[in-house]
Amino acid sequence: MAKSLRSKWKRKMRAEKRKKNAPKELARLKNVLAKADTDVLMNEVKDIATVVTAEKIKEKKEMEVETKEGDTMKMDMDVKRNKKSLLNQHGQYPVWMNQRQRKKLKAQRGKKGKSKPPKGLAW
Repeated sequence: MAKSLRSKWKRKMRAEKRKKNAPKELARLKNVLAKADTDVLMNEVKDIATVVTAEKIKEKKEMEVETKEGDTMKMDMDVKRNKKSLLNQHGQYPVWMNQRQRKKLKAQRGKKGKSKPPKGLAW
């Protein structure tokens, strides 16, 4: 049932919020485990989850940009899409397209393929 635009938007925003709050939650978990007198080792927790700081991510992106600038090769797109029908090479529509739009485009493709014989005298 959850196919409305509102529910899709809310689901997307909840995922964004989870991504944003994940480092804070992990830090809080590590802090609690460090204070608690349990036999759980921090090394085990570090193996399960890793927190990457924003600086490390920026450095990684900068290194990728530098390597791409050195190469004169174009970035190859994985998806080849027909601009008119919006189908990819496997006959799939884009993820963002809803069922009504797909049905409408499919009907348009069907009309163009079949042509009726001309009316008139058949001598």
